Amino acid sequence: MTKLIALVAAGLFAAGTVFAGDHGNCTKQVGNDGKMACTVSTADLNLTPEQKTKMDALMAEHHKEGCSKATENKYMHEAKSILTPEQYATFKTECKGMKDKPAA
Repeated sequence: MTKLIALVAAGLFAAGTVFAGDHGNCTKQVGNDGKMACTVSTADLNLTPEQKTKMDALMAEHHKEGCSKATENKYMHEAKSILTPEQYATFKTECKGMKDKPAA
């Protein structure tokens, strides 16, 4: 009887993994392709301490909200208000470079 229960449990486990298919990959199902929000290093931007604090808080908030087109646009808009035009141009270029790379 114990062997029968073990066999049934193993069968159910195997069947569950077979039928799972792509169900575990939620980011791809919503068209996100598994790409994270822009996570470039801000070290190259020569930020002031105030800018660094604001950008760290902004990035943390953005990661908490998740990556969608709307949150990405909001993130970039808010980053533009924190950074100087030169810093923002560098930041935007580095973000674009990250998005063009295939997801690992």
